[in-house]
Amino acid sequence: MATDELLYEVRGTTGWVTLNRPQARNALTFAMYEGLAEICSSIPDDGSVKSIVVIGAGEKAFAAGTDMRQFRDFSSEQDALDYEHRMSRVFHQIETCPVPTVAAISGACTGGGAGIAAACDLRIATADMKFGFPIARTLGNTLSIDNLSRMAALIGIGRVKEAIFTAKLIGAEDALAIGLVTEVVSDYSALLARVDELTAQLAGHAPLTMRTIKEGLRRLRVLGAEAEDKDLIVEAYMSEDFREGMEAFLAKRKPDWKGR
Repeated sequence: MATDELLYEVRGTTGWVTLNRPQARNALTFAMYEGLAEICSSIPDDGSVKSIVVIGAGEKAFAAGTDMRQFRDFSSEQDALDYEHRMSRVFHQIETCPVPTVAAISGACTGGGAGIAAACDLRIATADMKFGFPIARTLGNTLSIDNLSRMAALIGIGRVKEAIFTAKLIGAEDALAIGLVTEVVSDYSALLARVDELTAQLAGHAPLTMRTIKEGLRRLRVLGAEAEDKDLIVEAYMSEDFREGMEAFLAKRKPDWKGR
């Protein structure tokens, strides 16, 4: 799971994942992708971890995509298909993580790094953030439909085309204006402080509400309005937490959420 290049620690009730290759602008190896996916799919169900933060080491980059050396051995159609399948699987594990995920973005957030951030639930950026997939002027590869779908759901098909066709990187203020990021802060120190505030707020909210809403929105993106939701409705309304929420509201006290 955790390695020298992918750090993981729990601070309070927040799991912090650090992409730790600052000398390479946190460019991702396949092992780093796999480690991140494993962390997101292995969150304990005892409530000890209430959110996950993904951040890049240092202030210059969240992650500058996949380390290009990973592509040198590509020689067959299957190599290409396996790579995009890996990316879809990793992003799926982030998207279906049972607790809220926050991408804390400073500096460059491109390629696979942008894919990771897009799969997170919330994105907070520093003022110097640059986000995008500049593949039309760099590698000349493409994105899977799964990846494109996730980006289109965030900012719309037209903006996805513009960003990729022009190889334009989206700055922080533009990203905020189009809903790509939820907040912009001045610098790295402010980013850390704001993420601490946000995760503390999330820790006090109903876990089942956030989990079922996350999954409902994922199904809506993938399957459309006909996606099944009965299991999510039953999970929330038949939970101990729903009963606790009602009683706490009537008693004018804070609810004691259990996540079940």
